Amino acid sequence: MNPIISDQGISRREWLKLGVYGAAGMAAAHAGVTPSVIKKPAKSVIQIWMWGGPSHLDTFDPKPDAGRDYIGPFTKPLATNVDGMRIGEMLPSLAKQADKYSIIQSMTHGNNGHETAAYIVQTGRQPDRLSWPGLGAIVSSFKGYDNGYKGLIPPYVVLTTTQGRFSECGFLGPKYKPFATGGDPAQTRFAVEGVVSEGISDERQRRRRDLLHRIDTLGRAMPAELHFHELDKCEDQAYELILGDSRKIFDLSQEKDDLRDRYGRNTFGQSCLMARRLVEQGVPYVTINYKGWDTHKQHFETMRRQLPVLDAGFATLLQDLSDRGLLESTVVWWGGEFGRTPKILWEAPWNGGRGHFGNCFCSVLAGGGFTGGHVVGASDSTGSNVVERPVHPNDLLGSICERMGIDPEGPLPNPLGQDLKVMPGGMPGFEGGKGRLKEIM
Repeated sequence: MNPIISDQGISRREWLKLGVYGAAGMAAAHAGVTPSVIKKPAKSVIQIWMWGGPSHLDTFDPKPDAGRDYIGPFTKPLATNVDGMRIGEMLPSLAKQADKYSIIQSMTHGNNGHETAAYIVQTGRQPDRLSWPGLGAIVSSFKGYDNGYKGLIPPYVVLTTTQGRFSECGFLGPKYKPFATGGDPAQTRFAVEGVVSEGISDERQRRRRDLLHRIDTLGRAMPAELHFHELDKCEDQAYELILGDSRKIFDLSQEKDDLRDRYGRNTFGQSCLMARRLVEQGVPYVTINYKGWDTHKQHFETMRRQLPVLDAGFATLLQDLSDRGLLESTVVWWGGEFGRTPKILWEAPWNGGRGHFGNCFCSVLAGGGFTGGHVVGASDSTGSNVVERPVHPNDLLGSICERMGIDPEGPLPNPLGQDLKVMPGGMPGFEGGKGRLKEIM
């Protein structure tokens, strides 16, 4: 017997449900998919931003047969837990998690300047007369306070500093700027800007508030003034963050030591753990700005230090989200503004460095309804050119928007009063793209 149809018949509400499900099923069939693959929208995004541009050859697009001038000492890529899928030899923990993520090996935009490339990758737009918002601000606009978000922690959080390369909020305005935590989550006390003050005890904070109330003679003289009531409400919310239960989200000492160890007792690893705690509380967008990837000089020495840190933090984040039932509702996006030059600069002063390279690079997507265990697109034998399925930044961002329940082709509300779309249909100057990433959606 159908579970929603009993011997007593079917209610009007149940009949409406059947109609909705039936319509969805017919729409899916018309689109060539089965109803079983219709997925709920994701709730949050964790963006792991590789500030400076990571080398695609040393991470997610290894080329072991390209020769020393392209691969240097990294000659043994790792097999993953997905047949036929290999990644860099310094990422053993991520190799065990490959079924959870998909690699895009054909990212391209052709720009080699940090500021412009970062803008293109995070906005999906070429620079023009408008200052377009990044994806975090767009998600904050659609999923933040204007659309039902109730959390005291802002809907767009950056761990721990903003990039400073462009305005993340663009023309949407400061209401959609990210809240940058400052501090360092790897320290004993995570000194979050405006929330946790280094060296100031809770008791001292309470005394400060008491003093504020004692000198507020105007507020006592005009108790019926509505503006003062609004100020009191803001004060209560601020002190709830400073002294109340909401502050505990930033207290990583509540996590088990062995889990913190697996993430890595460093800024990146603990930022990954902090990001998990934030999305667990319903924060829609979290960026981890992971510096140190602009490796013009002594590239491989830097990779031997940085890649194990990346491997531990990123892999543990994926497993932790999965264990807690959060991966399906959380998009994890890894990548930077571009890749690094495939051909190594052995000569002085670079001494084995890699330069900027926007012609071909990698991104990684996991969770949020994206299918894991796939490779999208391909580069040539040296990682110098895209040879299959070019993916432009607007394709990637539009796909994330779609998984977040935001129509990429829909209107972008804006204070300019202009008729603007969330994402452009194509990027001027770049032809041959196939649009959003339907292969893994």
